[in-house]
Amino acid sequence: MAMTERCRVIIVGGGPAGIFAALELTRAGVDGILLLEKGPDLPERQRLGRAGCMLTGWGGAGAYSDGKLALSTEIGGFMDRYCSPGQLAELVEYVDETYRAFGAPEELHGSDVEAVARLQREAARLDMKLIPSRYRHLGTEGCGHLLGRLRAHLGEKVTIRCGASVADVLAGDRSTVKGVRMEGGLEIAADYVILAPGREGSAWLARQAERLELHTTINPVDIGVRVEVPASVMEEITRVTYEAKIIYYTRRFEDMVRTFCMCPYGEVIREDLHGLYTVNGHSYAHRKSANTNFALLVSKTFTEPFREPIAYGQHIARLANMLGGEVIVQRLGDLRQGRRSTPKRIERGLVEPTLRQATPGDLSLVLPYRYLADILEMLEALDRLALGVNSVHTLLYGVEVKFYSLQLRLGAGLETEIPHLFAVGDGAGVSRGLVQASASGVLAARSIAAQVTGGRG
Repeated sequence: MAMTERCRVIIVGGGPAGIFAALELTRAGVDGILLLEKGPDLPERQRLGRAGCMLTGWGGAGAYSDGKLALSTEIGGFMDRYCSPGQLAELVEYVDETYRAFGAPEELHGSDVEAVARLQREAARLDMKLIPSRYRHLGTEGCGHLLGRLRAHLGEKVTIRCGASVADVLAGDRSTVKGVRMEGGLEIAADYVILAPGREGSAWLARQAERLELHTTINPVDIGVRVEVPASVMEEITRVTYEAKIIYYTRRFEDMVRTFCMCPYGEVIREDLHGLYTVNGHSYAHRKSANTNFALLVSKTFTEPFREPIAYGQHIARLANMLGGEVIVQRLGDLRQGRRSTPKRIERGLVEPTLRQATPGDLSLVLPYRYLADILEMLEALDRLALGVNSVHTLLYGVEVKFYSLQLRLGAGLETEIPHLFAVGDGAGVSRGLVQASASGVLAARSIAAQVTGGRG
């Protein structure tokens, strides 16, 4: 017979959404909080480094991101579906204040309104939309320090268990959530459960949604490549915006292609999703490379009967791993000429790759034709805004896939159709970045706190 524990609130996931949910609950005076994270605690993550556990563990994927805090209601997720514009703006400001209280820098990028407006006008003239935002940049090393402070603070107020994998959410007859069942069979009862599994846990959340008969919708599937160019090519843009969010609709297919996670003077890195390798990018606060990198992602929304966008993205990533061992890198000139890149061709190029483990290869054997055509058209368009992006020497790494395609049907305060069960963050399809993920945790926590203090908990 399974042993049973009991607590007031269980939070599944120790990324930004889960951390900020716990923080807000403690601020509201709610006790009996248990945070469960399947990956290792922060000291173990720091010992293992990037190679050990990219996306799981205390801090989630954000622990090894370069810590861009986008202070905008238009960037980083879909929280505007659940909040009024004023409420979302308040949440963004509140999250920013909290990050600063735990050590985020005061410097703001993208605050020169006139310079940003000029860049917006130039992009519009070239059939592209630049979404303005202000950014704080923690840097990869800064993320670790800030997460350490949050861990120390919450460790005194919340029970935190790392290396604790949740097998199932328990909901009984669906009248209310009952708790969770851990791997190994231990059952933990709770009055409230917040699901914050992050991008890496999106497939697990999809299985739970099916098992619990929760209604879901499908967000766009984001698949593409990471582009690496000399930093001087993007200098005029990154100096004004730090990170440029640029959207382009292709003429051929009318698909949306967008820039994502721009890393000035940064490095391309490999993400390990339990043996499935994809790419991402980082910028450090106190260390610079000679290059700038950013993702180009094609967003596609699939229609019935297809309902497995996560599996689709995983399939393309596995194909790249099959052909390249892990991550493939290719010069743009080689791709356009229909030939694979070789170590010698990469070495002769003007862009020195920052990801040494990438295997020179041919991305046209991996990406579907439509995605490839969209990316090449976007590079041509972007070259008119930043001359040199479309160079034969530009490096493309593949693939980059964002696994946040499932979205649960959520009500006020991000509560699911099962009372007292909430879903937040990237894995739930609510957010796509640190700030909105954190804001979603705050919103769910406030809803729970209101119920607890109102005598309904």
